[in-house]
Amino acid sequence: MKNPKEPKNAPFEIDGITVQPGSRAKVELPLAQLYTQTPLNVPIHVINGRRPGPVFMVSAAIHGDELNGVEIIRRLLRHSALKNLSGTLLAVPVVNVFGFIHKSRYLPDRRDLNRCFPGSETGSLGARMAWQFKTQVLDRATHAVDLHTGAIHRDNLPQIRANLSNDDTGAMANAFGVPVVINSVLGEGTLREVAEAQGIPVITYEAGEALRFDESCIRAGVKGVLNVMHHLGMTGSRRTKAPPEPYIARSSSWVRAERDGVFLSLVALGAWIKKGDLIGRISSPFGGDDINIHAPAAGILVGRNNLPLVNEGEALYHIARFEEVSEVAQSLEEFTHDIEEGPTLSGEPPIV
Repeated sequence: MKNPKEPKNAPFEIDGITVQPGSRAKVELPLAQLYTQTPLNVPIHVINGRRPGPVFMVSAAIHGDELNGVEIIRRLLRHSALKNLSGTLLAVPVVNVFGFIHKSRYLPDRRDLNRCFPGSETGSLGARMAWQFKTQVLDRATHAVDLHTGAIHRDNLPQIRANLSNDDTGAMANAFGVPVVINSVLGEGTLREVAEAQGIPVITYEAGEALRFDESCIRAGVKGVLNVMHHLGMTGSRRTKAPPEPYIARSSSWVRAERDGVFLSLVALGAWIKKGDLIGRISSPFGGDDINIHAPAAGILVGRNNLPLVNEGEALYHIARFEEVSEVAQSLEEFTHDIEEGPTLSGEPPIV
């Protein structure tokens, strides 16, 4: 029996469409057109709970070739936890529809949409799309998670990047439930920078590689988003154990190729490495001496280039630095086992 004194959520309006409490709708937000004048709409899934609460935005594919987040949101929208939602969920599976169509990170003019915020009504294509998305969607949110992967041929360990000087943002990063959190500066023109500037706590989930599905990264992403929603009081009690306290990397560094050649990695993603360890080699395809690559610092390998053919100066490894590296490595091992061996959170068979 419903409690007559229970507070009720308000109708949620977006782009002229009203979503009543206890219902959901898909809003086709017109962001752009092809040069054939074919409209390109960005679908916004709005789930408006019966009870009041935060307005939580989850977005993916702001870089059009980063696909794990698209699948994370698809599974999230089917999850039973949304049946008794408090507040409002705004789920945007594909922000950069141009890039998604062309399997590209960028817009047709080669701009990066995640460097175009806050945008403008009269600027470049990227600026106009950023402005529309900010004013129509982001400005409506109270909290946000932006889902990403590594770039093409570059794999990222599941990790959260966040501005930990903001207590609310830090709490969301802790709640997500991955072992590694990187205290990351707010890049100019990014969705994160604009959101934080106007008081919207936002975290970025980085996991996997562009143009690839990675089942473990997808599972961790679905679980992490649900953990954040539970932390915000949007979903009821969950039967899973509380996420472990993450390890905070206050700094990270890139290892770059000292010359052109064929790159052979000798360490796996997530490996614990010590300063001076041999982690890779670069050789010439036509013979000659190899160049050994040594770790410049101790830490955990959170990013790795997967393409053997490299140019001088190209990023090969991303190392996150920690005070207690061995403890992080053990936590990572436990996390990987739980994600890979546990049941799928969607109730669907795993992708193989």
